[in-house]
Amino acid sequence: MAGRLLMARLLLAILLALLQGGAFVAAEGDETCSGIVPMKKRGEVVSITDFGGVGDGRTLNTEAFVSAVAWIEQRNAPGGTLLYVPSGVWLTGAFNLTSHMTLFLAQGAVISATQDTSSWPLIDPLPSYGRGRELPGGRYMSFIHGNKLHDVIITGENGTIDGQGDLWWNMWRRRNLRFTRPNLLELMHSTDIIISNVVFLNSPFWNIHPVYCSNVVVRNVTILAPHDSPNTDGVDPDSSLNVCIEDSYISTGDDLIAIKSGWDEYGMAYAHPSSGITVRRITGSGPFAGFAIGSETSGGIANVLAENLNIFNTGIGIHIKTNSGRGGFIRNITVSDVNLWNVRKGLRIAGNAGDHPDDRYNTNALPVVDKLTIKNVWGVRVLQPGSIQGIKKSPFTQICLSNIKLDIAAVKAVPWICSDVSGGALEVQPAACTNLTSTNGMNFCTGAL
Repeated sequence: MAGRLLMARLLLAILLALLQGGAFVAAEGDETCSGIVPMKKRGEVVSITDFGGVGDGRTLNTEAFVSAVAWIEQRNAPGGTLLYVPSGVWLTGAFNLTSHMTLFLAQGAVISATQDTSSWPLIDPLPSYGRGRELPGGRYMSFIHGNKLHDVIITGENGTIDGQGDLWWNMWRRRNLRFTRPNLLELMHSTDIIISNVVFLNSPFWNIHPVYCSNVVVRNVTILAPHDSPNTDGVDPDSSLNVCIEDSYISTGDDLIAIKSGWDEYGMAYAHPSSGITVRRITGSGPFAGFAIGSETSGGIANVLAENLNIFNTGIGIHIKTNSGRGGFIRNITVSDVNLWNVRKGLRIAGNAGDHPDDRYNTNALPVVDKLTIKNVWGVRVLQPGSIQGIKKSPFTQICLSNIKLDIAAVKAVPWICSDVSGGALEVQPAACTNLTSTNGMNFCTGAL
């Protein structure tokens, strides 16, 4: 009975997403954090056609987009300017945004990435990574990019930003990439950002990557890529503060949402944490994790709330991951009200995940993982309940599992696997590890119900 109820809830969430163009609309009374950055009506509107743009799917519009953004920046109109992209397929190379602008995609509008990778701009590696995420050296600039911006809105009528990523995926598979692949959208050192009512399709690498940003809202978006597309994470807030991701549908080839904060010695030196992150009402599927933290956590990750998640056909439902050499911290994390269906492993908290940028990392830089609460999780067709494996010299502490009910699909149930961890477990089925079953003196967990 419980399994049929969960299945019905998941199917309803997916159906609502499809009826609403892939995204969600918060029901009346639902909490929302869209007020972090209020939507603005711009004082001026221009069209990409005013700058010679042609939406026939063949004409290259890079010069039109670059010229339009430069004009908006120079114009500096009171209240900012909206750049309107009408219905059509607007083929273009990578381009930058500017402050006080709205990029508006009308219904039927597709901004499509050129397949000519030879002219793709190269930029420096992120300072908190020290090198490209995939390869040493620089990296390709994201398809739509921005640095040191303020007051930027990307929205519309569910128009599409298409990265045409299959060319990049094949280069990755053939191992003939020269530099790290481009994200679909990356904003750096920027504030007051809204991304809403847009479809992100076939990103070459990560889809939406706010890094060193603050006050960012991502809501009512759809993110799609094949399940075999490599490293096409949905939304990756990275060393960013005050970020809200809500009411969206994500189906990609990697983690749906992954919170990050830098890589080993570079992330520790840059010391920009991710904090004040809210994730709610997300539905989606992918071969890796539904909701993830890490594994790049060297700048620290704290004060995260993820709730009302519907995750199906996924490798791991909830994945919190770090490693020796990472340093940093993961603390004050709450994940609540999660529905899992057809998931290989319900929960994994790991101290041995992820690789290193080079051989200069300090093996004695051990992360601190403390005060993680996972509660109100229901799962059907879950193969394994999960594992919590800390680090011997830095055990994970105050781990609370509360009201977790997993219907294990395997004929012979695989038990929880735990080591170097302390905390509590209340109303967990299958029963959690013995080192989590005692809650004496652990008010942090007894208050989680």
